[in-house]
Amino acid sequence: MARVTMPLLFEQFTGGERHREVSGASLAEVIGELDKAYPGIASSIVTGGRLAPIIKVTIDGKLAVRGLDSPVASTSEVCLLPSMGGG
Repeated sequence: MARVTMPLLFEQFTGGERHREVSGASLAEVIGELDKAYPGIASSIVTGGRLAPIIKVTIDGKLAVRGLDSPVASTSEVCLLPSMGGG
């Protein structure tokens, strides 16, 4: 199962849990499994069928450039990161 690291941004869903192992062959499937464990979290990660602008995702240290279609291996490390703005 892939290991997912979540930011404190999702604390209201996770109760402060920062890591979860879930199955899924794509990022969309992984998020779906997270939503089963933490009902409602998917709506904060996905907006309009795409990753929400407030979230960046890395899979095995690389930006998930294919969005929800990004492949995830059973040994992958998936990190959900708050998007940083600046100016």
